[in-house]
Amino acid sequence: MKQLIIIDCQHDFIDGTLACHDASLAVENIINYCHEHPAMEVMYSLDWHKPTNHSFKINGGIWPVHCVQNEWGSQLDERFDSLNERQKPQVSNKFYKGQVDEVEEYSAFYAKNEEGEVLNDVSDSHVMIAGIASEFCVMETIRELINDNKKVTVLKSGLGYVDPEGHMKALAEYEALGAKIV
Repeated sequence: MKQLIIIDCQHDFIDGTLACHDASLAVENIINYCHEHPAMEVMYSLDWHKPTNHSFKINGGIWPVHCVQNEWGSQLDERFDSLNERQKPQVSNKFYKGQVDEVEEYSAFYAKNEEGEVLNDVSDSHVMIAGIASEFCVMETIRELINDNKKVTVLKSGLGYVDPEGHMKALAEYEALGAKIV
């Protein structure tokens, strides 16, 4: 396994409008893991909405406004900039999802980078997953990767979550789907 997919470690999910439990600690643990595995390739997914996104309460959806394109809440945690050149965020390894107003897109499976590459198309047959939130975007990404016959290992210490009980259910579901948890 040589790839780590980091799901939605953006300010709004860490300390913003949709701040999750253990999100900041998860980022710290992900960074430590990357420092321990400097050859591992890293890819980032970013929730990337327009202000008119239909998932927002103000537009008839269920979520507070979050991860609006190019605003502070949509930015990746700056601590990732401490990683080596192969691992730190850059144009080729940042994959954007949630850009279509009418579509709720939790999974990063079809997220695209600025070069037009789709995350699933450039991911290996065995990947590690970490990020936020375990019950939503992490869950749906794992589900789609496994449905595409990819092996998935989950970095448990690198997960942020909405609800402790939901997080425990998500971990059990990962295993039921066939993911390995470390």
